[in-house]
Amino acid sequence: MSAPLAQIRQAALNPPRLARKAIKHRRLFPAIMDGLKADKAPVKYGCAKTLRIISEQRPDLLYPHFDFFVGLLDHENKIFQWDAAFVLSHLARADDDDKLAAVFDRYFSPIRGPVMITAANVIQGGARIAQAKPLLADRIAAEVFKVARARYQTPECRNVAIGHAILALGSILPLLRDPAPAVQFVRKQTRNARPVTRKKAQQFLKSQLSAALR
Repeated sequence: MSAPLAQIRQAALNPPRLARKAIKHRRLFPAIMDGLKADKAPVKYGCAKTLRIISEQRPDLLYPHFDFFVGLLDHENKIFQWDAAFVLSHLARADDDDKLAAVFDRYFSPIRGPVMITAANVIQGGARIAQAKPLLADRIAAEVFKVARARYQTPECRNVAIGHAILALGSILPLLRDPAPAVQFVRKQTRNARPVTRKKAQQFLKSQLSAALR
């Protein structure tokens, strides 16, 4: 075990507390990132959770490590891929150098499959990125639409992912220059084979109607 990792091994078992400490003492960041290599699951996943918390609360502090999280998008550990998608979506708020533009296609590529959970995390992350970078909203929506033709393990997995897409589109609809394609996408899902997804589509359309009548 490396010396930095040994320093935060016990602290990683309490991610919220470690995150608070790290925000005050940024020198801990390298040790926390190194913690993802730990053999013991509670330590490495505790470090991952800590980084997620920091990205939500102080994305500006993690932004200098942007490339580290980009590297995790292709990690053999799927959980770290999901964490990377989450963290990068929050770093969008601090992305003054527009680094996300360079990895845009890479970030959204999992929507096409084959892992539904990865796609869902990216779709959710896309909504957060759009909120932080409204000029990307239409481009992000175009990526989200690809879920309808995605290939996951089963058709049911695709229907689950489409449900996430509907929620994401609902949250960014006001940001779209042309919301019509998003509405059309959702309208088609009122015939989705998955009841929960159909209900999400119906609620989306109902909310749009209510907004139009106000």
